[in-house]
Amino acid sequence: MTASGTFGYGLEFADFVDLEKLGGFVVKGTTLKAREGNPYPRSAETPMGMLNAVGLQNKGVDYFAENIYPKLKDLNTNVIVNVSGACIEDYVATAEKVAALDAIPGIELNISCPNVKQGGMAFGVQPASAAEVVSAVRKVYPKTLIVKLSPNVTDITEIARAVEGAGADSVSLINTLLGMAIDSEKRRPILSTVTGGMSGPAVKPIALRMVWQVANAVKIPVVGMGGITTGKDAIEFLLAGASAIEVGTANFMNPAVTGEIVDYIEDYLKRHNFSSVDEIIGGLQL
Repeated sequence: MTASGTFGYGLEFADFVDLEKLGGFVVKGTTLKAREGNPYPRSAETPMGMLNAVGLQNKGVDYFAENIYPKLKDLNTNVIVNVSGACIEDYVATAEKVAALDAIPGIELNISCPNVKQGGMAFGVQPASAAEVVSAVRKVYPKTLIVKLSPNVTDITEIARAVEGAGADSVSLINTLLGMAIDSEKRRPILSTVTGGMSGPAVKPIALRMVWQVANAVKIPVVGMGGITTGKDAIEFLLAGASAIEVGTANFMNPAVTGEIVDYIEDYLKRHNFSSVDEIIGGLQL
């Protein structure tokens, strides 16, 4: 699959990738009301990836339902909507609206957003708050509920178990790591928000470790992401216990990369005489 925020609404990549060749794609973060995002500059290149502080710029869930959904609903793949919010009520209301869209089989709940009612604390950094928002959405959302986890925590397995207990069908990880960049000549931060989310190849070892830990801590499926740029990377995440993977920052470097990764996985299975990808999930030999 593709990671939210790196693949637009999928349609933007249709000239580079056969969208129906993918297991699915996750559309950009969608909120209850339109959001302008953060002021520019809001991205910065790093030696092995990038920093972003886009701030969930989008036109809101009603715009998605009325203008984007009709263009996606007949695709023969899984279109997942990434749902974000500033408070629990926002998450619930957005999830309800997405639930009404028949051709959307699931949502990815981004619980790494600032919780406005709790002094800016992100929902996803404490087990209790993570479980609270998942439980509230679970009550109104009947389809597949994937919960996206933040790596900016002490023990990610605690958060994973909390959302599993609150009704998550799956967890996806990792979201971006908190980082920053400085312009030494101007002696100022490069990002308007000072800090931002770091992604790309540099985060892969951390993501791989966290996926392996979470896969061994919960009974629900794990979707792995973080620095996947090649088919070999994807296989490593599957061996670590991920049932599926998402490709993010690599889409900016090579818009055709997801199709190439699908081809690599198929070739890998043939070379090693596996009849299904299920045979390698969690197949790490210790």
